[in-house]
Amino acid sequence: MLLPTETVYGLGADAANPAAVAAIFEAKGRPRFNPLIAHVHDAETAARIAVFDDRARALAAAFWPGPLTIVAPIRDVAAVCDLARAGLDTVAIRVPGHPLSRAVLAAFGGPVVAPSANRSGRPSPTTFADAFAETGDKAAAAALDGGPCAVGLESTVVAVLDGPVRLLRPGAVTRAQLEAVVGPLAPADGDAKRSPGRLALHYAPDAPVRIEATAPREGEAFLAFGPWPTGEGVFNLSPSGDLAEAAAKLFAYLRAADRTRPVGIAVASIPDEGLGEAINDRLRRAAGFVG
Repeated sequence: MLLPTETVYGLGADAANPAAVAAIFEAKGRPRFNPLIAHVHDAETAARIAVFDDRARALAAAFWPGPLTIVAPIRDVAAVCDLARAGLDTVAIRVPGHPLSRAVLAAFGGPVVAPSANRSGRPSPTTFADAFAETGDKAAAAALDGGPCAVGLESTVVAVLDGPVRLLRPGAVTRAQLEAVVGPLAPADGDAKRSPGRLALHYAPDAPVRIEATAPREGEAFLAFGPWPTGEGVFNLSPSGDLAEAAAKLFAYLRAADRTRPVGIAVASIPDEGLGEAINDRLRRAAGFVG
C-alpha cells in the first residue's frame, strides 16, 4: 500500500511477513542487504519489539511521533522478519507523525515496513502523484493520499547500542536537537550498515546532478537557494534561504527539474548546518558521492 508520512510517502507491508517484505524489495528494485524501517503506532509498541535503554527512551519521548528512527537490538524477532532487518540483530523503528499513517498503524496493530515509495535509487516521493507514478501499480487498491509531506526528507537515523549514540543518517531531527538529549553523537562507522539510505548513489534523478554550483551551465536545470532570478529551468528551493522550506521542496523539485529533460541538474550551495546537513547528505548521494 502507499502510505503517507510526514517525511515521504512509503510503500507499506506487514513487517512480520517475509513474502510481503520480499514484494516490497521487488517493487522497488531494492538491494536486499539494505534494511527497512518498521513503523509502529506508539513508543510502547516499539519497546515491545526493540530493546530500549534510557537513552533510547529519552529520544523517543523527545521526538516521537516524528521523523526520528532509532536502531536498537531486536527483542521480538517474529515481529520484524529477518528479511526486513537485512539479517541483522538490530531493528530500525519509528513512530511517524502523520495522522493518517498513525491511524493505519493503530488499526493494523503491528509494525509496518514502509520504505520510500520510489524505485530504488530515485528521489523519494513527497506527493501522492509522484508516489503513485513510481510504484502505485504495485500497491494494489490500497493507496492513501495524505497530501504533500510536511517534512520532505527521510527520518534521521541513530543507533542506540553499546557505546555512544551514533548518527547513521542525518534528517529532519538535527544533530543539535539530538545532542541536547543524549550528548555528543559519534560517527556511523561500522554501524552504517544498520541504516537505510546509505548507498553511494541514492535519491538520484535520471539527469546527472552537480552540487555546490554557482550558476547553471548551458542545458542544465538549476535548483537555486536564496535570492535568484526566476526563469525557465530555475527551481528555487527557498528564495528566503529557509532550510526547512528547502528540505520540504528538495525531492519534489529534483523530480520537477528532471521532467524538463535537462542535460544535468545544477544545485546551489546549501549551508551545512541544522537541516542543511541532511539536505547536503541527500544531494551528495544524488550526485553519486558517499555523504
